[in-house]
Amino acid sequence: MSNFRGIWIALVTPMRANEIDFAGLEKLVKHLLEEGVAGFVVCGTTGEAAALSKAEQLAVLDAVLGWVEPGRVVMGLSGYNLDELLAFQAQVQQRPLGGLLVPAPCYIRPSQAGIEAFFRTVADAARVPVIVYDIPYRTGVRIEQETLRRIVRHPRIAAVKDCSGDLETTLALIQDGNAQVLAGEDLQIFNNLCLGGAGAISASAHVRADLYVRMLRQVDAGDWAAARGTFYQLLPWLKMAFAEPNPAVVKAALMLQNLIDDEVRAPMQACTAATRGKLQEVLAAFGA
Repeated sequence: MSNFRGIWIALVTPMRANEIDFAGLEKLVKHLLEEGVAGFVVCGTTGEAAALSKAEQLAVLDAVLGWVEPGRVVMGLSGYNLDELLAFQAQVQQRPLGGLLVPAPCYIRPSQAGIEAFFRTVADAARVPVIVYDIPYRTGVRIEQETLRRIVRHPRIAAVKDCSGDLETTLALIQDGNAQVLAGEDLQIFNNLCLGGAGAISASAHVRADLYVRMLRQVDAGDWAAARGTFYQLLPWLKMAFAEPNPAVVKAALMLQNLIDDEVRAPMQACTAATRGKLQEVLAAFGA
């Protein structure tokens, strides 16, 4: 099984004049590598993949693979037309990469048996490890605990990005040990680590990623008090980062750090002036 232990960045897709800003993307990725992150998930929710064409998604993936070793790059893969999804999966897998992040099909709202069959089909076609993206508030369907526990027994499914908000399911997955559990809700990163989870796929960790990495290392060293202190240092930013639909606030923060522009693609909107004012205060308070 692949090891996804660490702080992974749910990578934004920088934009300029409604086109992908590859220069900004390179600058951002290299900055985050210096901060010590484990790797990147490209073309996920934070990357605005739903607003990108398939050609744009592949272009982003190819660009990141030019700067990052393949094992540290995971590609988002989603859709509700299974044949189209499998065809795109085959295109993606022509590249060397570390894994695929796959949510349940949205809008369709299949039964639990349908969800299980969907992940089995994707995993059977996978040449790389699969991370199950459990995010019911976006897909419109809940993966029940016993369904998810069965799904992750597939030999190619290595991890779960846990956005379920269900502590019992989180604990069951960690205790079973059939897949690594990565926090997908950033407020749960410290809890995840303390409970024996593997880390996070985080949007907010674009900012002061070094502190997130420090918190994980403090937990690994058994220094719980120091890790808790680091978490509380991050907490105002963790709350601020999702004050408006993601990734608007994260992109605004990165613009304030002179890394990328804050442009998002419609129907997303850049964050408001009021939010931006509060954001500047929060960032200044913890040295971002």
